[in-house]
Amino acid sequence: MTCFVVSHNLQVAADNVPAIAPQDLATGLSAHAPSVTKAEALQHPHWLILLVSELPPAELAQELVQAWRSYRQTLGHGDGHELVALGGRKDSTGAPGSPLQEGAWGVDVVETVDTDGFLRTINWQGLMSARPADGVFEIRG
Repeated sequence: MTCFVVSHNLQVAADNVPAIAPQDLATGLSAHAPSVTKAEALQHPHWLILLVSELPPAELAQELVQAWRSYRQTLGHGDGHELVALGGRKDSTGAPGSPLQEGAWGVDVVETVDTDGFLRTINWQGLMSARPADGVFEIRG
C-alpha cells in the first residue's frame, strides 16, 4: 500500500487555472485515478489531501499527474502549462499533528510554465542527492 500526503504548488498566474479546494480535489482525483482506494481532504495549512493506493509510489505518482490534468480538463480549466509531482518518502517520525508520518510519501504537485526553472529555484537536484534513490521521485506529465 502506498500513502501520499499531497500539497499543491500553483506557479501559474492565470484566471483559467484557479486553485482547487481540498475537498473538490479529493473527489475529483478519486474519480480520475482508478487505483486510488482512499482520497481524503485534510485540515492542514500545507498538506491538502491524502491518497491511498496499491500501486508502487512511482506508478501512483504517474497516475496522480494524469488524473490532475484530466480533472482540470473536466472542469474546463486551462492546460497550457506543465505538471510535475515531486515526492519524498518520510523516513523519520513525523511531527506531532502532521498528516505526514513515517513511511508515507510527501508529494508536491507543481503546476508551472517552466518546470526546469522551478526545479533549479528549489535546488531539486541537491535535495534529491541527499535522499536514498528509492526514497524520492520526480514525475512529469
